[in-house]
Amino acid sequence: MGLKVILTGVTGMVGEGVSFECLQNPDVAEVLVIGRRHYDGQHAKLKELIVPDFFQLDKYAEQVKGYDACFFCAGISSVGMKEEKYTHITYDTTMAFAKSLLAVNPGMTFIYISGAHTDSSEKSKIMWARVKGRTENDLLKLGFKAAYNFRPGVMLTFPEQKNGKMIYTVIASIIRFFSAKNVITMHELGKAMINAARAGYSKQVLEISDIKTLAKGTQQ
Repeated sequence: MGLKVILTGVTGMVGEGVSFECLQNPDVAEVLVIGRRHYDGQHAKLKELIVPDFFQLDKYAEQVKGYDACFFCAGISSVGMKEEKYTHITYDTTMAFAKSLLAVNPGMTFIYISGAHTDSSEKSKIMWARVKGRTENDLLKLGFKAAYNFRPGVMLTFPEQKNGKMIYTVIASIIRFFSAKNVITMHELGKAMINAARAGYSKQVLEISDIKTLAKGTQQ
């Protein structure tokens, strides 16, 4: 049987791209997108659950029970944001959401989209790197059957994506031309997440090279 996947962040570039791969991938049977607002997408595999407050996911326990994996792609830029607010959105929200899922899905695999240069020591002078590092570390301690932190760098969107900005795509294409190893496609990212949920991976923190390897269905 195919995977039953919960996906967040589908109204953003990364979440939308991962959803495209999930919906076309035969290893995925169902995708439940959870978001604060409606996502205008239609597919036989696609279901939607509107949750205005991710801290209140416990109220939807029956709707989120019985899933194999969560691909947590929700996120926000730290530009112009104070550390306290960024921590609340990035760390507190993610942890609360994950704990609620774990309570009803103890056999779930949780995959968190982090970012290149995230600081696992939590001591970086760069605010977002510290906060994401703390988020990564504490997610791995929760007790999921398996948990992985993906650190993609520059990403190329699917051509039909609505949430991929043209200027970003152009810049990503230029970088790929000069340094392909530092760029991944949304297909590679989504495929790697699916493969991690299906068969696992030897590392819990995956850099770009690991994501590329796992997208091919191999272990490093």
